[in-house]
Amino acid sequence: QVQLVESGGGLVQPGGSLRLSCAASGRIRSINAMGWYRQAPGKQRELVARITGTTGTNYADSVKGRFTISRDNAKNTVYLQMNSLKPEDTAIYSCNARITTPWGPARDYWGQGTQVTVSS
Repeated sequence: QVQLVESGGGLVQPGGSLRLSCAASGRIRSINAMGWYRQAPGKQRELVARITGTTGTNYADSVKGRFTISRDNAKNTVYLQMNSLKPEDTAIYSCNARITTPWGPARDYWGQGTQVTVSS
């Protein structure tokens, strides 16, 4: 009943920028936190950035100063602005949200993922 849909991925040259978005829909009572994860070929999935209403934002060390996470609570949407992209940023980026529905406790939901490729 709850779905996360990502968009904004694509192919970009090193030094370029992309903006990812993730919109949550369904029977949502509240969203406790939203974040972006990524997984590159042969690598473990890692947290890229996370945003909450109480603790603010967290970033992986590898993206600090280059990526910015933000949210629009009215639209149940989280964004990831990615600047100064590097080839090592190439990965599938997935949106994660901890969501409370009217009939149960909070749980994590995942989007399908969007491919980001940084290459010349």
